[in-house]
Amino acid sequence: MFGPQREPYAADVREYWQNGKIKASNVVSHAPGFTIFENLYYLNGTAYLVSSDPESFPARNLITGSGFGIYNSPEEVAQREPTDKDMQIISPQKAREIFGDAAVRLHGTSWWTNDPAQFIAHYYHFSAELMFGLWRTYASLDPSITPLGQTRLPAPRRWVFPHVPSDKWRDYASMNQYVLFASFPSTQLLFQQDVADMADTGKVYVLERVVYSDRSAAIRGEGWLPKQRMASLAFSHESVRNWWAPIRSNVVRFAGGDLNPFLRPHPVPTPPGEPAPVYDPPEDKPVITYVSRQTWGRRMLLEDDHARFVAALDRLSAQYGYEVNVVNMDKLTRDEQIKLAGRTTIMCGVHGNGLTSLLWMKPTPRTTVMEFFMPQGWAFDYQWTATALGMTHYGWWNNTYVTGTGVPTHTNYVDGFQGNEIPLDGEAVAAAIHARLQLPLDNPAPPPAQP
Repeated sequence: MFGPQREPYAADVREYWQNGKIKASNVVSHAPGFTIFENLYYLNGTAYLVSSDPESFPARNLITGSGFGIYNSPEEVAQREPTDKDMQIISPQKAREIFGDAAVRLHGTSWWTNDPAQFIAHYYHFSAELMFGLWRTYASLDPSITPLGQTRLPAPRRWVFPHVPSDKWRDYASMNQYVLFASFPSTQLLFQQDVADMADTGKVYVLERVVYSDRSAAIRGEGWLPKQRMASLAFSHESVRNWWAPIRSNVVRFAGGDLNPFLRPHPVPTPPGEPAPVYDPPEDKPVITYVSRQTWGRRMLLEDDHARFVAALDRLSAQYGYEVNVVNMDKLTRDEQIKLAGRTTIMCGVHGNGLTSLLWMKPTPRTTVMEFFMPQGWAFDYQWTATALGMTHYGWWNNTYVTGTGVPTHTNYVDGFQGNEIPLDGEAVAAAIHARLQLPLDNPAPPPAQP
């Protein structure tokens, strides 16, 4: 199940087919836009699946697309459809005719993202959609992932972006590369020119295992609407508790943060005949982080409401001892952002990219994201992501909130949604924060969500 573990020998680069028998391709698991393959072949810019039973494979346009951008005109939608240049399902006999008697083997697990650069260079879309969905798909192969993130899954050997130039994947805040190197420091990146160079060799390559993603294929699948979250389709794969823990653990530790005290391994047993030491368990002090956008110039609270909310948080801190942080994420280093998020119990702020840090929050029964909208406005980005991680999400409209099954059914960009006069009753939010922090920590952990 977990694929080859040993490092390949330097000379172990060619696969010869005995008696002309080419290894068949296999679909290990499939959801629209997210498919795990064994033995995917690549030649002259085209991906090939080899099978004697092509009808057993999912529809091609639910696996892949052409790599054309995501636009809405009928002509542009049609251009996203895959052709034989993008992917073919062929018989073993046809494969022998095309491939010859050998292939170059790419060992281990590859991730393959067939999207254009359009959504890649954005922290939320890269980390909380693309990587989120790919890892959710891959993690379905290991039901034994622990709360500390221990897994038998090897890191991907390579991540392939055939339609993304090498200078078009970084976001303005440099978070994409940070998260990638923190999660998979040994993973090779192959971009548009690299893949073109492979194609130019005229050789056939066989990828042992591929976790394949395509946004256009996800859009075609049931479950895309109304939330329009690419990664939502990945949740059709086998459900696995603690699935995100390996990534969260790697990123938080990379930043210099500690894992949550309640998730630390038990102390080493006392040797026979010696008195047991007295341990003072570290206090799990609730941490409230308000991600402010008041210097951002777009999607900001009314200034007086911002000030009243900060004052209400300060009173919570003085009365109950909660740690309160009011931060502008763009003023913190990347290490500081991740370490703070990793300790945060309640994260709140106006809808915006800073809330992507909810990915690194510690998973407890109290963990909550409180997102502020212009009244009646709505977007699913952070509500969906929080729910997918088993967290509670409150969407605030001034002095009322929606949560759980009460959230809107569709996105709604009302007048003022992007503006700087968003009202907020800070006292109501502070009261809700305090109520969440009264929940016992020894409640059972939430099961994996099916957002």
